[in-house]
Order: sequence, then C-alpha cells, then structure tokens
Amino acid sequence: MKKIKFPTAQTILLIIAAMVALLTWIIPAGKYDTLAYDKAGNNFTRTHLETTESLPATQATLQALDINIPIDKFTNGDIWKPISIPNTYQEVKAKPQSVVEFFQSPIKGIIEASDIIFLVLIIGGLIGIMNFTGAFDAGIVWLAIALKGHEYILIILVTTLIALGGTTFGLAEETIAFYPILIPMFLAAKYDAMVPLAAIYLGSAIGTMVSTVNPFSTIIASDAAGINWTTGLTGRIITLIIGLSICIVYILRYANKVKKDPTKSIIYDQREEIEAHFGTKSSTDLKLTTRMRLILLIFTLCFVVMIYGVSQLEWWFVEMTTVFLVGSILIGIIGKIQETTFVETFVKGASDLLGVALIIGIARGVSVLMNDGLISDTMLYHASTVTEGMNKGLFANAMLFIYSGLSFFIPSSSGMAVLTMPIMAPLADTVGFGREVIVNCYQYGLGLFAFINPTGLILASLAIVKVGYNKWLKFVLPLLLILTIFTMIVITLQVYL
Repeated sequence: MKKIKFPTAQTILLIIAAMVALLTWIIPAGKYDTLAYDKAGNNFTRTHLETTESLPATQATLQALDINIPIDKFTNGDIWKPISIPNTYQEVKAKPQSVVEFFQSPIKGIIEASDIIFLVLIIGGLIGIMNFTGAFDAGIVWLAIALKGHEYILIILVTTLIALGGTTFGLAEETIAFYPILIPMFLAAKYDAMVPLAAIYLGSAIGTMVSTVNPFSTIIASDAAGINWTTGLTGRIITLIIGLSICIVYILRYANKVKKDPTKSIIYDQREEIEAHFGTKSSTDLKLTTRMRLILLIFTLCFVVMIYGVSQLEWWFVEMTTVFLVGSILIGIIGKIQETTFVETFVKGASDLLGVALIIGIARGVSVLMNDGLISDTMLYHASTVTEGMNKGLFANAMLFIYSGLSFFIPSSSGMAVLTMPIMAPLADTVGFGREVIVNCYQYGLGLFAFINPTGLILASLAIVKVGYNKWLKFVLPLLLILTIFTMIVITLQVYL
C-alpha cells in the first residue's frame, strides 16, 4: 500500500477555496454601508448597496454616522480605504459562488496579486544571476569560516532584524526575497533548512503581530478606532521584546538539537534534496575576489534601498520590483555576463519561483470568493454580536480569537483594520476599557494565526524552502501554544491594570 502524501500548497488552497465557495451557499449575504473620503472633491462618498451619495467632509458628518474618528485622519490620508459604517448591516440578496466562479477565482487572484507576483519573479531572476556569478557561493563560504563556532549569532541576528522590520514598517511579503539568500548560509553552518525558515518567518510574524509604528496595521487601526497610535505603545514594546525572546529561544533549542544530531531534524528525510537545491560549493578554494565583493555590495544595497524606500519614501511593489531589476542588470554588467546568457539565466531564475507566485495568486483568490459572495460583512456582523454580555476579561480574549478566525478570510492587516475597527472599537466603550485593547486584540489575533494561516504567506514561504505544511505544523504548533497563552495573559493584564 502506497504511503499517502500530504497535499501540495496549491492543492490545500484550492480545497480551502472550494470550502469558501460552499460557504457562500450557506452563510446569508450581507453588507455594511461604507464611507470613503474623496480628496479631489473634499467630501465623503457613502455607498449603500448599489447607490452612492455625497456628504460634507466634516466632523459633524462622522458623528451623525456614529464614527468616532477625527476628520483629519481622512483628510491627511491616514485612512485611504472605505470604512464600514456602524449599525448599517443588512442582509442582501444571496450571491452564491458557482463552480465556474470557483475555477475563475485563482485567475482573478493572480490578477489582483500581480504586484507581489512580479516582485517574486524578478527576485528569482536576481538570485539566478547571483548564483551564476559565483559571488554568492564565495560569500557564504567566507561567512561560514568567519562564524565557525558562533553560528548561533546568525539566528539571533536574522530573527531580530526581520522582527524589527515587521514591527516598524510591516516587513512581510518582502521576506520572500530572503529565503534563497539565507538558506545556503544556514546550511553551511550545519543547520537544517527549517532553522532559516523559522528565523525569517517567525521574525516577520512576531514583528508584525506586535507592530509598534507599522503604518499598515497599528497606525491605520488606531486611526480607524479613533485613538492616537501611541496609546498602548509601551505595552506593545514590552510584549514585542518578550515575544521575540520566546521565538529566538525556541529556534535556538531546535537548531542546537539538529546540529548535534542531524537525525533529529523534522525534515531529515529531505536533507539531500534541499542541500542539492540550495547547497553551495563547500570548497574553501572559493576565493572572494574584488569583483565578487562589489557584486555582493550591489546585491546587499538592493535590500537596503528597498527597506529605506518602503519605510521612508512610501514605496510599494512597483518601486521595490524596479530596485531588484536594476540590481540584476548592474550585477550582470559587473560580472561581465553576455547578454544572451544573462537573459537565459534571469528567466531560469524567475521560473524557479513561478510555483511560489501561483500560490500567492490562489491564496488571493480565496478573498475574491469571499468578497464576491458577500459573506465577509455577515461574518463581521455576527462576530461583533458574539461578545454581548461578557465581562471585560472574557470579552478581550474572545476578541483575540475572533480576530484570529476572521484573519483566515481577511489576511490583509490594512484591509482588516478599515473593515472591522469602526464596528469593533466602539464595543470597548460599552465594556469599560480603552479602545487600544481592541487594536491590540486585532494585531495579536491576526498575528497569532499568521503563524499557520494557509491563506497568508506561510504556504508561499514553505514552497520556496520545499518544506511541507504538515512538517511546519509539527515544528511550530508548540511555539504557537506558548505564544497564545502568553498573549492571553498580556491582554487580560491590559484590561485590568
């Protein structure tokens, strides 16, 4: 009898999409009215079903709609997406998604996610060019020699830096670029591929989960809740430090165990396959020439420029992708790669990440089915009514898990914030604690589920490393349990202290 294999990431997502399509036949369709600010006309546009009306962009308009948000949050661009208007939910005519729409959803998702897909493909091309020059191999061999006996520093450094990126500007999708670069380094340090996967993904996950100044979660959610984003900041910083420490200790324990006995690796049966795919030339004869050092400098600067642009210049995917394309061309020139060879190598590198790009598109297709089936607002409405009558400690923890559940269907942090905060934040007033607790429940709930959320980034990350979702679950679930208990304690303390 053949051993049953765990399905691929693409198949898992298609199964989830089919389940969501089925839910559109079961869950009643519903809609909240929405309010959007029109900068050109300096007015609000209220959308009710298929009709729209123009309203004055004043504080009085917001108060009349029970929206407790300062008007300047709209006029200065802090809130740029339409927000849900409280107490306007109503059931509408059902729009169940058919078999045809189910099969169309991955295509629509790929089109919607084309910006990040092109970023992934261009990064793949850059990695292909880097590997061709040999600078990558030589640099990794040099690093392995330099860190000999102190390889654990790599784990602490990578996890911490990526967490800092996550907490400050939402470093998440961009981490896709780091896997092909860092995995060979960790393999050269005698770790398995699960260690760099954990250092990168868990670093990003804990950083974005406990965002401090991240404009795509903390600031937009606080704005939509009608509070200053600095409210509750001290508590989030403390939570970040403790949460990050827990993650680092967890990774180090696993890494040391694997280093002492490689058979303890969760992915030991894939060791040869992964090393063949990511491994470098281990010969110490590889010399880091001046040309190679310059190539590595250009390569590193690509990421420095990307991070600076995203955090300081309001760059997004077009600008980020352009940086990596220009970097590829410069490296090709410095490496004296012939034009024909450059194009062939670049295309081959991009094709290596095509599977990852498809996973991103299929995952976006799940959200397409939810929105087209008109069940997102219904789930939000019922989630907001579940907590009625609870004491404030139980209420806060219930909100934590409600946000975790909602994030399966709405993995976007900014999308979740503008959709839910105008509805959820006022509930804090009725229970008797600050609205910053709701913002924290949103962040922590979204962040905790992101560790395993198949509609988020994890499946795309696993596809790059060539690790199965089942093996990731085996690795991360004990950590997730620890962090969940820790987060519940934190939320409860914030309510009562």
